Amino acid sequence: MLALAACRQAETIYADFSDFHPFAVTESALTMEDGSLNPEMRGMEVLPVRTDSLNDSPAIRRIASVSAADIAREVLGRYYANSVVQIAGTYTGHDIDGSPLTLSGKIILPKKGRIKNIIVVSHYTIGAYYEAPSETFPIEALYAGKGYAIVAVDHIGFGVTRQRIHPYLHAESTARSVVDLLLAAQGYLRFIDRAPDDDGVILFGYSQGGFTTLATLRILEQEYADRVKIKQVYAGAGPYSLTATYDYLIHKKRIEIPYAAPMILQGLNEGEDLGLDLKAFLQPRILENMDEWINSKNYTLGEINRFINAFSIDEILTPEGCDPSVPETARFYQALRRNSVLDFMPRAPLFLFHSTSDGTVPFVNSQIAAILFQRKADLRTDFADYGRHQQGFLQFVSTVGREL
Repeated sequence: MLALAACRQAETIYADFSDFHPFAVTESALTMEDGSLNPEMRGMEVLPVRTDSLNDSPAIRRIASVSAADIAREVLGRYYANSVVQIAGTYTGHDIDGSPLTLSGKIILPKKGRIKNIIVVSHYTIGAYYEAPSETFPIEALYAGKGYAIVAVDHIGFGVTRQRIHPYLHAESTARSVVDLLLAAQGYLRFIDRAPDDDGVILFGYSQGGFTTLATLRILEQEYADRVKIKQVYAGAGPYSLTATYDYLIHKKRIEIPYAAPMILQGLNEGEDLGLDLKAFLQPRILENMDEWINSKNYTLGEINRFINAFSIDEILTPEGCDPSVPETARFYQALRRNSVLDFMPRAPLFLFHSTSDGTVPFVNSQIAAILFQRKADLRTDFADYGRHQQGFLQFVSTVGREL
């Protein structure tokens, strides 16, 4: 009975808590009777380096490939529990302007037993609404099988705020939504008598999630040091320096993930309230289709890439958008600088991970972070050739899992 092919309603009914309001409670198995990973589990989508046809769209990729399943088994080892409870719910967070806003996310717990710590998971970049934590069964649930409580936020633009533009890589609003859910989840876990044995919080994130993890750490250390104890931080392959990322791509004149350019432009324009005219930045074909391709939240990143079907920066950005000396572009460049997350010195133990051959998030981001944080006694790094960005994600999940 522990090996469930799909989710079902849990036997335990969790009461509402004033700061976290469950709207869906499901029980799921991590692995099946034959030892394979639950096929409903989702991980980072594997994106082709280049696609020349819009007609070769593969089926939506689940995490249950052979290599991913092997890594998952390595993560679990002698797992604490195979059955986990997923609790999707809403909480009161902050809107971009700081006003109250109802947001959504998920808490994942081992069905039975004690909880070691809370792990706050900040998700990688997603495109489709059904990839948000409240809507899916994320691979990071494996850590719940080792006795941890997983807390994962949807962010503005996903979950119950799907109709909103996602302020992609806007450091303040994305990190603030994570902090707000963490505080709500701590109260909720106490309310249902599943509070962790150790009040130390672990932060975890890869790609966009790595960026969000450092932004979250900055807020927690600067504003909540007396309320939240950070035990460990795991940040993988994040675009920590947005200006360095922009400079790198403009210099290369090629982008492996074409969806990133319009998403960053729109996200910071929204988050910073810049009032930019995106016509000055994006080629007409990209701008005309943004609402359908990106803002509808109907498509995965792989599908958006195939729609764009352009890997040269010149096919995506206008000449003005590639030139920081142009006044409007200079304003955008300053927004990139303001939203970089390397302007503080972390106090918590920090582990930085990056594959040196990553062509999606340039390795230069982690190089800069390591240089700036090198004075920190509790800094560890793992920089090696682990393959492309998505392969690096699986290695990161495995590496962290062995430490937990």
